[in-house]
Amino acid sequence: MMNDKGKTQYIQMEGFEYKPNPYSSSNEKTMNWNCSTSEVIEESKKRCEVVTNQINNLSPHSKITDSCKQTLVRLVRSELKFLNRLSASSNHSSPISVNIGYVESIVHILQQPFINGVSRVCKPIPIPSQRGKKEDSIAKGVHVDIVCNLDKSPVWFIVSDRNPKYISWSGSHKNKGLRTRVEQVLAEAQSTLTLKPVSIILFFANGLDGAVFKKLGDGFGASELGVKFSLPNADFCDELEDDWVSVMARSYENACILQIQVDSMGNAVPMLDRGIRDPLLGDTRSELSECPTASMLEDEFYYLISRMKLVYLDVESTGPDMLSGEDIINFDTTALIALVSGISNGCTEKLLAAPEYELRERFKSNYEFVIAQVMSELQNPIFAELRPLMSGKIGMICETVHLEFKELVSMCGGPKERLRADQLLKHLSIVPDAPSLRMMGLPTTRKIAAKNKVVFGTGDYWRAPTLTANMGFLRAISQTGMSLLTLEHRPRALTGD
Repeated sequence: MMNDKGKTQYIQMEGFEYKPNPYSSSNEKTMNWNCSTSEVIEESKKRCEVVTNQINNLSPHSKITDSCKQTLVRLVRSELKFLNRLSASSNHSSPISVNIGYVESIVHILQQPFINGVSRVCKPIPIPSQRGKKEDSIAKGVHVDIVCNLDKSPVWFIVSDRNPKYISWSGSHKNKGLRTRVEQVLAEAQSTLTLKPVSIILFFANGLDGAVFKKLGDGFGASELGVKFSLPNADFCDELEDDWVSVMARSYENACILQIQVDSMGNAVPMLDRGIRDPLLGDTRSELSECPTASMLEDEFYYLISRMKLVYLDVESTGPDMLSGEDIINFDTTALIALVSGISNGCTEKLLAAPEYELRERFKSNYEFVIAQVMSELQNPIFAELRPLMSGKIGMICETVHLEFKELVSMCGGPKERLRADQLLKHLSIVPDAPSLRMMGLPTTRKIAAKNKVVFGTGDYWRAPTLTANMGFLRAISQTGMSLLTLEHRPRALTGD
């Protein structure tokens, strides 16, 4: 609690009793408070309100899918419904089952800046024998609390909000125990391909007993995660008597966060002879040191690409493991087109001034699409949103994108767009197609085309987010549950400028 002078006072509430929660599949904890039951219920309701606001304020689709947010909201509503039933009941002699701490811990993890690409929360991953069979797959699947990327690597989170005293290693007839659960999750992580994590993160919100900690290290090679979780902000305040304020912000100072490495992701599927280098590389890279002219620096496009790092990526000598401290962006064809498009580079007024019949003749069935992009550019210039994404980053494209981009620009681009395309390629590293095994493990469908698996999979291999306007592909990937690093931009078309 906090008074009006800013001093903090903590009230210790004794009498916690932890038991399996019969009202939640996560079986987190049951509390028996010495304070009044009604106070426990009302505080738990407030915590539900706080965590709901936190869920709604989580970052947009690039951070977490709407489906994941809806899953969390449903969990909170279920808990709130249970609390409301307790409020209406007059019999509170038995311990009160509260599970909101589990959801709070999940959201606390999702709020961390290094967590992104959240594709699955609080759902089971079907075991191999159940894949392809809808019946009983959920009941028999391995439960994973979060499937996401930690910085640039795919990971699975297992989250516990239990009192460390009641985290059993060997288990009993009521509880299978921590060892069995870790064994099952690790076995699934090693057997799956498309959802394969680099590591499994165990997040114990209330800490972990030293003996269990040692067994995790000895039995599974678990070690403390070398990433610092930020402390939460005060999210909810409730005025009390005598100018005291109750701050609804939970502390995770005693949390224990461990990491278990899974075997290698399998790196990449080589699509080209890695000894073959692009014939343009020898010429274009030698020109990268040329100083831009004053007129170029005044141009938004040239200024934007000049802010990128000029680093040649070599699969053999560099590789993603050698660039862990560097930020790389993988561009797909839509991103390259958006950068060189006349719409992005000042020809919007010219297009709007042209007669409609002329534009319809030029753009055919794409007329409405192009005009919508022109209006979008006038309202929100695309370079303003791309500048912070690209500045100081290493830009890369795979061979598939390189060839497709050159073909599109040669067929549809105007003189200025072709010139910008040539300059853009000089500021990018062109790497062989090398899609990750997990991406190539996805079935090829109409929405998950083979070409896109190569493009996004090469970015996945380099642990680089792919900048794209291909929302259809991203939606299809999110439905598979795969955590994939992506950055979204608004589409732009070539105009013949």
